[in-house]
Amino acid sequence: MLDIAPVTILLIGANILFSSKGFQDFSFFEKYKFNVGAIRRGEYVRYLSSGFLHADWTHLLVNMLTLYFFAGAIMNRLGLIPFLIIYFASLLVGNFLSYAFHKNEYHYSAIGASGAVSGVVFAFVLLYPDQNLYLFFALPIKAWLFGILYLVYSIYGMRNQLGNIGHDAHFGGAVAGYALTLLFEPYLLEARTEIVLLMAVPIVALFVLIKQKRI
Repeated sequence: MLDIAPVTILLIGANILFSSKGFQDFSFFEKYKFNVGAIRRGEYVRYLSSGFLHADWTHLLVNMLTLYFFAGAIMNRLGLIPFLIIYFASLLVGNFLSYAFHKNEYHYSAIGASGAVSGVVFAFVLLYPDQNLYLFFALPIKAWLFGILYLVYSIYGMRNQLGNIGHDAHFGGAVAGYALTLLFEPYLLEARTEIVLLMAVPIVALFVLIKQKRI
């Protein structure tokens, strides 16, 4: 059993309480989910509040389990305040990227802590690149390779609009986690230069695709 920091308990508790309220109260859910039309009307709180709503208990469980397993390692390495900055900045950047991609789709909606959790996972990937993570919960691969594959898959998902998944929010959150971890631990640029550069390739590729209007 992993030790769990009080702030992790608070974040998980807030997600459970807010999400369970949304499961039972449709008007509450509609009021606080990410929705392009509402944000264009000035309801900017949705950038943040949508990160505490989930589609169902499975969606909530996956995000909270991931947060549980990765949060402690980030706090132990970077400290509480950097962890919180990564969590909330990743949530916001993920939603900002979603808005950028869907700003003309007035009915586009999204929910979930996946952007924030992606940022936490990518902080872990940069700090512990040689640790094994499990692809499809079975295949062990190095964390840095998992990170690259995650970004590539997110780009593929954005281009092909795969499933009812906010691939753009996942990507934005991951990039925020990547950038902020380098800001907090700049020595990684020298100590892990090859890995840092390899992980930057999909990020650059996305901007190239956007510039070429291929995504």
